[in-house]
Amino acid sequence: MITGKCFAAKRMFTILLVLVTIFGASIAAYCGDLAGVKQAGVLRHLGVPYANFVTGAGDGLDVELMQLFSAYLDVKYEYVQTTWADLIGDLTGKRVKTVGDDVEIIGRVPIKGDVIANGFTLLPWRKKVVDYSDPTFPTQIWLVAGADSALTPIRSQGEINKDIALVRKQLKGRVVLGVPNTCLEPSLYKLGDAGAEARLFAGNLNELAPAVITGEAEATLLDVPDALIALEKWPGKVKVIGPLSPMQGMAPAFAKTSPHLRHAFNQFLGESKKSGTYQALVKKYYPAVFSYYPEFFQ
Repeated sequence: MITGKCFAAKRMFTILLVLVTIFGASIAAYCGDLAGVKQAGVLRHLGVPYANFVTGAGDGLDVELMQLFSAYLDVKYEYVQTTWADLIGDLTGKRVKTVGDDVEIIGRVPIKGDVIANGFTLLPWRKKVVDYSDPTFPTQIWLVAGADSALTPIRSQGEINKDIALVRKQLKGRVVLGVPNTCLEPSLYKLGDAGAEARLFAGNLNELAPAVITGEAEATLLDVPDALIALEKWPGKVKVIGPLSPMQGMAPAFAKTSPHLRHAFNQFLGESKKSGTYQALVKKYYPAVFSYYPEFFQ
C-alpha cells in the first residue's frame, strides 16, 4: 500500500526529473551560444584561407576582426582552419548537401567552432542552415578572363540587369571555371542557359585567377575581393569582363542556436564602425574596394 508521504515523494521526484531534463536540454542548446563561449574562455574562429580575409599567414581582415571581437568578449581567440566542404558542418554539427537554393542534411559531425568568417557570402541556401551577422563586406560575382582572351569588358549601362545580359551574350561556347558549394557555384548563375561550358575547378579558390592566366580555361567566376587581389597581384594578365550577379554581401555566420553571440557581434561591429576601426581594417586589406562600392562604407 502506497502511503500519502510515499506518493508525495514520488511525485516530487518525478517533477524534479522533468525539470532537470528540461534544464539540461536548455543548457545543451545554449552551450554554443554567448554564455558557452564565455564559460569556455575562447572564441573558436572557423576559417578557410581565402583572399585577404584569411591569408593563411596568421592575419587577414576577418582574422583581425575576430581577434578584436574576442577581446571585446574578454575571451581568448583561436583560429580553427577547415575546408569549404566542412565549414558549415564544423559550425552546426550538420553535414549538408545543396539542392539548388535548398539544402539536405546528410549526416552529423562534431562541432569545432563558434563562428565562420572568411569572406562568407550571403546565399539563400546558406541562410537555411546558419544565421548571418550584419554585412561586413560588399561583393558581387564577376566574369574574369585572361588578358589574351577574346572576351571583351562591357561598358556599363547603368543598370545591373542590362550589364549582366551583356556579359551573358559573350558566354556561348566559352569554358568558365566555378567551384561547387561556394558562391562560385556555376548553377547559381545558369551559365549553361547562356551556352557556356561550366567546368568545376578542383583546386582552391585562390588558384582560379592563375588558372585562367595559364590557359586552363578562358574565364572564371570570381567574387569582388578575390578579383581585386588578382588585378593587383597580376597586373595586365587578367581582365574583368563584367558582372554575373547583382550586389551581394559577406558576413560572419553563426549557428542558429547562437542568437546571443550573433547579437554581441553586431553590437561590436556597430561600435567598430563608429570608431573607425572597421574602416581602417578594410583599408589595410582592400584599399581599392572603397572606389567600387563607396555607398556601402558611408
